[in-house]
Amino acid sequence: MHMLHHISLGVSDIERAAVFYDAVLAPLGYIRVWDDLRPGEADQAVGYGAPGGGDKLAIKHCPQGQHAPGPGFHLAFAAPNRQAVDDFHAAALNLGGRDNGGPGLRLHYGPHYYAAFVVDLDGHNIEAVFNDVGK
Repeated sequence: MHMLHHISLGVSDIERAAVFYDAVLAPLGYIRVWDDLRPGEADQAVGYGAPGGGDKLAIKHCPQGQHAPGPGFHLAFAAPNRQAVDDFHAAALNLGGRDNGGPGLRLHYGPHYYAAFVVDLDGHNIEAVFNDVGK
């Protein structure tokens, strides 16, 4: 059994955030699995996950008073290989994300921990990681 069913992040501009997450999650093998986009209306959202599956991440439109969690919180996405980590990072920066640690080995996490960190358009600290232990 998996511990988490899904996680949701609040975003200030749902259309802009959806373009961002479409691009940064694609190299990792994740896609938009559903959306509820109704311009100008409340409670819009987009869900992401593996093709053919349900959402594991949802972004929800919260135009007023949305604040990303503070220091210590980050969301790490599993990557299928190092190139996907590189592509995640490049896509994020290309779409206005802020670098928070470029692609590379993080030896303090383990000898095979290859990751990149970015801050998304709403201040969420996100990571892509490939940990090829035993592969």
